[in-house]
Amino acid sequence: MIINEFKMTVDSRSVNESFARATVATFSAQLDPTLEEINDIKTAVSEAVTNCIVHGYKNCLGKIYITVKIHDDSKVVVTIRDKGCGISDIKKAREPLFTTLGGDRAGLGFSVMESFTDKLTVRSKVGFGTTVTLCKRIHGRTK
Repeated sequence: MIINEFKMTVDSRSVNESFARATVATFSAQLDPTLEEINDIKTAVSEAVTNCIVHGYKNCLGKIYITVKIHDDSKVVVTIRDKGCGISDIKKAREPLFTTLGGDRAGLGFSVMESFTDKLTVRSKVGFGTTVTLCKRIHGRTK
């Protein structure tokens, strides 16, 4: 059962990545996570938002929709969605080191998200955008 949630929308500007990361982490703090757990959430959110900015909207400005739900079983579910270009091959995009941009991009975004969460779900449709759902159970300091 969901015991608390919030939604926010930010522009796909790089300055909003740190804002989104900090806001989600602060909201998640009500579960009294360990420092490691809060850093895991921050890292996964950072990667997901960065993907929206760099890949979803590429060279244009768009909106990033973020929803965070706290469940009564100490699970945090973060959904990050864009209405950008979408991903044509999700399986390929989730492979470590795969990137469509080259250059200094390492192609590790989905791998990082997956390693810092308990479950990662990616849904996408070309021309309609991508939705990434990150699930993390908080064991916390007092649980």
